[in-house]
Order: sequence, then C-alpha cells, then structure tokens
Amino acid sequence: MGFSFFPKTAKFYELFQNQNRKLVKAAGVLNEIVQDFADVEENCKRINIIESEGNAICRDIASQLSLTFITPLDREDIHEINLAQEDSLNLVKAIATRIGLYDLSRMKYPARKLVGNLALMIDETSAMICCLKPKNGFEKHLARLKSLKYECETVLLVALGETYDAEEKTWETILDIVKWTHVYDRIEQAIVRVESLADILEGVMLKNA
Repeated sequence: MGFSFFPKTAKFYELFQNQNRKLVKAAGVLNEIVQDFADVEENCKRINIIESEGNAICRDIASQLSLTFITPLDREDIHEINLAQEDSLNLVKAIATRIGLYDLSRMKYPARKLVGNLALMIDETSAMICCLKPKNGFEKHLARLKSLKYECETVLLVALGETYDAEEKTWETILDIVKWTHVYDRIEQAIVRVESLADILEGVMLKNA
C-alpha cells in the first residue's frame, strides 16, 4: 500500500451538515418544551445528549482541519462556521437548562414565539449550508432569516416590557422577573448567534462565488 504525506481530503461540507442536523434537532426539542410545556426534564436530557453529540462533531471538524493540507474553503472560514454552530447549539442547551432549572409555573406567549422563530431561523441556516458547495441560492434563505430576526427584536421588547410591568413588587414577582430575564437573555443570545452564523455563511459564499 502506497504512503502519502497528504491525508485524504476531509468532507467538511458533510461534517457541517451533520453538525447542523444536531442544531436543528436540539432546536426542535426546545420548541417542544416551550410549546407543550410538558416532559420538560426528559426533553432537557434529550437536548443534553444532542449537544454532546454536536460537540463531538465540532472536535472532529477541528481535528480534520488541523490534519488537512488543502481545504475546500479558507481555514478561518471553516473554523468560524464550526464555532458558530457549536455556540448556537450550546445556547439552545442553555435556554432549555434555565427553563428546567427555574421551575417556571407557565410558559409565556413571547417565549413560545421567540423560540419558534429561533427554530425557523436555524432551519434557514440548514438550507444555507446546503448552498455552501454550489455557492449559490442562499439569498432567499438569508432574507427569511433576517425577517424572523427583526420580528424577534419586537417580540423581545414586548416580552421584557411585560416582565417588568408587575403591579405588585412582591418577593415572588421579583424572583419571577429575575428568572424570565435570564431566560430571555439566553434566547436573545441564541438568536444573535444564529444570525451571525448566517452572516458567516453569506460571506463565505460571496467570497467563493
């Protein structure tokens, strides 16, 4: 068997798609949590497992990048896509963890709307990743994602306004405000990071068009 100093080309496109599937799956479970508000503990465990699987793919991408001499995209672009997807998955987990930890009495409509939009935004990143190899056809998916993000900004303002608009400032209401502020903060971070993932993908495709 012949020996080569150059390793086989890593299938980065396929790795990105596998990584994104974990993100889509985790977002779907999170959406189940906020829409149904049932089996929260069990669904949080499911997200933890998915996040662990996603981290393994992230490490694989990083390892393949260090071993691959010639890459289909710039090395820094591969690193940025990998990191953005990992961060997004970690933030989805963080949202679920806080919902499970805070023992919330009910799920507010703005939270359901925001997480639903987040899941749809992640679906659009999945479509954009499929456009990476042909390097075209991503524009409609980016436009849809941006529209969802702008809607989230409005919903988030309403959500925070409602949260702080308690008539009586009792210990219970203050604790509730703190809990929901933390939940909304993580949702906002996830929305911003998913948008940054889309911006990275757009930049990569424009640069390599």
